[in-house]
Amino acid sequence: MKRLFLLGFALIMTQLSFAQAGTKNFIDQNYIEVNGKAKIEIVPDQIYLNINLSEKDTKNKESVDELEKDMLNTLTKIGLDIEKQVSVVDFTSNFQSYFLKKKDIMKSKSYQVIVHDTKTLANLYRSLEDIGISNINIEKVDHSKIEALKLELKVKAIKSAKAKAKALTAALDQEIGKAIYINESSYSTYQARPQDKRIMIRGVSSLEMSDAAPQIEFEKIKLECQLMVRFELK
Repeated sequence: MKRLFLLGFALIMTQLSFAQAGTKNFIDQNYIEVNGKAKIEIVPDQIYLNINLSEKDTKNKESVDELEKDMLNTLTKIGLDIEKQVSVVDFTSNFQSYFLKKKDIMKSKSYQVIVHDTKTLANLYRSLEDIGISNINIEKVDHSKIEALKLELKVKAIKSAKAKAKALTAALDQEIGKAIYINESSYSTYQARPQDKRIMIRGVSSLEMSDAAPQIEFEKIKLECQLMVRFELK
């Protein structure tokens, strides 16, 4: 056991010796550290809506099935792909309370609908309002290529850091070498929420005020990235 311990210790010391004689650790190198920033603003192309159909809203004059049929026909007429853009998220009834209070059973059904532009959104509000469906809420907005745009933003931030490093080292009559360390120091996304007044500048509130199609505008999604990069100094 003693011989094995001494052999292991000798191997470790040999590796340390080679490491000291070889390339310097990046901490021991001369380097310049800079921050690179990049920002972009994008118009959302995925608008998530929640539509609730309830027999209570019609005072039980229309069933959920009838409301659903009318809604789906209307959404098809304005150009939505029902299979891709409409899905059921909840289905409930007051069946239990029927036995307790002996009232009529009323059902409700919630749907998630995705539209891709504000023109379609305005048309949807108007068309569903015409058939008596008005319980519509905007859940969130997003962009279909958000991940690709985030990657693009990081590349721009690195290029910004490189340009800054070149400018600073040129003033010292030096040059930068390869990047020896990159750290994504901060990343932020701002997306307007339904409760945020800036999510719509003009729109839903004007539906009953004018026969013209309402103009709906969304706050752009804002992406911002900051990277810290260390470049070797030559």
